[in-house]
Amino acid sequence: MGGEVESIGEAVSRAEARSALAWWIEAGVDSLVQEAPRDWLKPAASLVREDKPSSEVPAAPPAHETLEEFRDWLATSDHLPMASRTARRVLPRGPEHAAVMLLAEAPEDGSGPIGGEAWELAKRMLAAIHIPADQAYAAALSFFHAPGARMSPAEREALGEIARRHVRLAAPRRLILFGDGPSLALTGKRLAEARGHVHKVEGVRTVATFHPRHLVNRPLDKSLAWQDLLLLMEDEG
Repeated sequence: MGGEVESIGEAVSRAEARSALAWWIEAGVDSLVQEAPRDWLKPAASLVREDKPSSEVPAAPPAHETLEEFRDWLATSDHLPMASRTARRVLPRGPEHAAVMLLAEAPEDGSGPIGGEAWELAKRMLAAIHIPADQAYAAALSFFHAPGARMSPAEREALGEIARRHVRLAAPRRLILFGDGPSLALTGKRLAEARGHVHKVEGVRTVATFHPRHLVNRPLDKSLAWQDLLLLMEDEG
């Protein structure tokens, strides 16, 4: 895998190593994929009910100077797209200046931006690129779990602007866009067109790839997702 690699802050644990091996096997990686060693991690850089109808798209969010202020706004604002009486608010999680930020479209349950079996697979994907899950920042375009709700083009545009501010304040080293929605909102391209290229979102090295839920249901695409992860971790040059 391009040389001996240490995780940020501590060596990869046995459990993380086993998780990485599990992902590599699932992705069909059974041999070295690169000849020269590299520095993989070289720096570049509550449940709340809302009464607001989801059809009303709010104005741009207020300016925030810190991630803490921004997250407080996410936790309390009555003016977020996709809010409704039945929607459950799901907040982002992870550290500022994370090794990588993961951005999905909408929470699939109330457990987090990426939940359940999809999150377990996401953790194995992170382990495969030597990033512990607790050093990743997980978020979604929408901050609400609302089964059956559809995101309108206007809502997607508004959430895309919020996501850009989110990336700027969270300041991750790298960014993964999981699925068609985040790819369209932040690169202007659908996943099929955005895959295989490096993008810059607020100055952050970015790739688009399949949502882990898709990979759970379509395991043959894991090898393609592995290619995207390799592209993400290429040296900046």
